Amino acid sequence: MLYVDIPTASELANLVRTRANACVSMYLPTTNLTQNIGASVIEFGNLAGEALGQLEAAGIDKRVRAALEEQLAAFEDDDDFWAHQARSLAVFAMPDRVRTYRLPTHLSSSVHVSDRFHLKPLYRLSSQPDHAFVLALEENGVRLVEIFSDMDPQEIKVPGMPVDAASATGRSNVGSRSARGRLQGGEGEAVRLRQYARKVDDALRPVLAGRSEPLILAATHPIAPIYRSVSTYPFFAGDGITNSPTRMSSLDLAREARPIVDALHAARIADFADLFRERENAGRASGDIATLARAATFGAVDTLIADIDTVMPGHIDEKTGEVTFAEAAGADSYGVIDEIAGRVLLSGGTVIGVRRDEVPGGGALAATLRYVF
Repeated sequence: MLYVDIPTASELANLVRTRANACVSMYLPTTNLTQNIGASVIEFGNLAGEALGQLEAAGIDKRVRAALEEQLAAFEDDDDFWAHQARSLAVFAMPDRVRTYRLPTHLSSSVHVSDRFHLKPLYRLSSQPDHAFVLALEENGVRLVEIFSDMDPQEIKVPGMPVDAASATGRSNVGSRSARGRLQGGEGEAVRLRQYARKVDDALRPVLAGRSEPLILAATHPIAPIYRSVSTYPFFAGDGITNSPTRMSSLDLAREARPIVDALHAARIADFADLFRERENAGRASGDIATLARAATFGAVDTLIADIDTVMPGHIDEKTGEVTFAEAAGADSYGVIDEIAGRVLLSGGTVIGVRRDEVPGGGALAATLRYVF
């Protein structure tokens, strides 16, 4: 079993806002096979040592370094923590606390030390090109399955989820006739299926609250259009799985959902590229780092697409947005692209993390602007 906890939008915003004289961000590959986790523990120790070395080189107070070292050592020695992992681990540490996220995607090892956290590797996860939910809905049962790009799907137990349509509506079956002639036949069935669909939606709300992954419906007529009409989840996918989910396993559902997820991501990138080209001619889009640093500082960026792998150390002035690049990464600098993305998020903009070949113009980032800047 893989243990996954992905930061919500509000958690990501809190990480963006965090400032301290010693913020350590670490990313490392892990495994759910406990017998093989030793290599990850060793790598964690190596990254922690590198981070502490950078802090010492930057002249950070010895007491601050000691407190941070104690926090990291506690995690390194926690056997139970390491026994419950996924594909990668993100660690955000300060002298007084550590926050970790177990991630379903493969990330390479890296460590970043600054007065703020390095978050760009998380933006691809929050963009959800590889992660979605499938709701397998039928009159006789309902399942919620979480799917990933490089791990087996997982069925999620949803508290309060109806067992089936009949029990949800208090009937032996949804087509049963009323003794008084009310809600009979097809009309009665449609009304009770709608009641059932609403109860399913109500049960899903707390589970999906704060999430933005696509929700893909696997259902047939008549429940499919009924559920679509009552769903309140804002990221409900337009396309769904039209085959009956009755005999489909979680793996079957994941296979059927994968082309839908890929198409959603491709359409999103293509739509952005078209809008980028259109607005670039009107002065409302740019791929220039200096321009976008200023625009992000003044809240002018609407949507930013950023390469999650490129790191450009430096500083961005808090008031003017002027960029100063550093010769090398260290505790006295931070990732400029990462900082631009953070400022976009905090000003209500959208950040999409992608690979380099998906960025319009072929640069490290591209953005559409709210106004000519």
